[in-house]
Amino acid sequence: MVTRTRVRPRRAPVTSVPTRSHMRGRDLAAEAVAGLLARPARVALTVLGTVIGVGALVATLGLSKTAGSQIVGRFDALSATDVVITPSTRGGGTRGLVLPWDAEARLLRLNGVRAAGTLADVNVRGELVRSVPVNDPLAAGAVQLPMKAASPGLFRAVRARLQTGRFFDAGHSERADRVLVLGANAAHRLGITRVDQQPAVFVGDRLYDVIGLLSGVRRQPALLGAAIMPEGTARREFALQAPGLVQVETRIGAVELIARQAPRALSPGDPGLLRVAAPPDPRGLRGAVQGDLNALFLLLGGVSLLVGAIGIANVTLVSVLERVGEIGLRRALGAGKRHIAGQFLLESTAMGLAGGLIGASVGTLVIVGVSAASTWTPVLDPWVPLGAPLLGAVIGLVSGTYPALRAAALEPVEALRAGT
Repeated sequence: MVTRTRVRPRRAPVTSVPTRSHMRGRDLAAEAVAGLLARPARVALTVLGTVIGVGALVATLGLSKTAGSQIVGRFDALSATDVVITPSTRGGGTRGLVLPWDAEARLLRLNGVRAAGTLADVNVRGELVRSVPVNDPLAAGAVQLPMKAASPGLFRAVRARLQTGRFFDAGHSERADRVLVLGANAAHRLGITRVDQQPAVFVGDRLYDVIGLLSGVRRQPALLGAAIMPEGTARREFALQAPGLVQVETRIGAVELIARQAPRALSPGDPGLLRVAAPPDPRGLRGAVQGDLNALFLLLGGVSLLVGAIGIANVTLVSVLERVGEIGLRRALGAGKRHIAGQFLLESTAMGLAGGLIGASVGTLVIVGVSAASTWTPVLDPWVPLGAPLLGAVIGLVSGTYPALRAAALEPVEALRAGT
């Protein structure tokens, strides 16, 4: 009897599907680069928004710092060296008699004073000024001109420029010579254009020689329409009692020191009788200008960065929607959620980093170009061009967070179904 034995087929060993992917970072970066290169035109336009924003920020910080340093130099050249001293309300105001006649000599002893001079209005009691008809008989009409008295140092203190002739000096004042220096407008009204023929004018019945004509002044512009005589002449001829003001030009950086010392030098017994008009600290002006420029351009740069961030987020989200099938296939082959999210975060961060690098370069070139065109010295903190690419990368990372999380949340079956 033959017995048959039933042989059961051997089952193949069951292998478990690994639940954890071992995708390397290099492979993830390669996938991100491939995703970017697949749509180069769209990526370039997206990066452009970040370029504009970062470039605007870099240019803003550099130009505001460069302009601030230039403003101080321009401001120092004239305004930051200008000090005017007048009697205060306690000292009698414009009619005060507290300014000494030797104010010019006293102030020149102070360290930091480059030039000083006194100036006063002369009351000619309504007397008219008429020119002697030597040059042009048709211009011999009488006019009423403001009459000023000045010390010899005033012309340097106001940075006066001569059209022709010369300024009067200390000898003219000590001798009380009857000489005048005419402002450009006053000379035009009297018809006097040159002094080589020794022109003269009458002030009432007093004859004065015109020894110089002004072409311009940087301070005290009222001098251009006036006739200026030595203060010694004004004291003798018109009983001038005291100077009306003292004009001082200081060295750069000495304004605050002179503003404190001048009242004590001119009125040691009671400095409060004098009022000092000094310009504000140029460093404060630079800070204010830099603040205004930064506020304006940082706002524009922030808006540009916001537009660039929205563009990166939009492109990344569109890329997720277009690559749903690819995402499903990769998930089915074992890619984890973190790999999908990491790929899209790498893509958005790379776009932001590229925009930051290009924007930093463009912003630096703008600073150099504007400075060269304006003959300025470009000033830029070294951390600005180095930090700009990092800022762009952070913007890209933040902008791509939502699309990356949305891509990672797709289930493989749903993704494959939607992609077919």
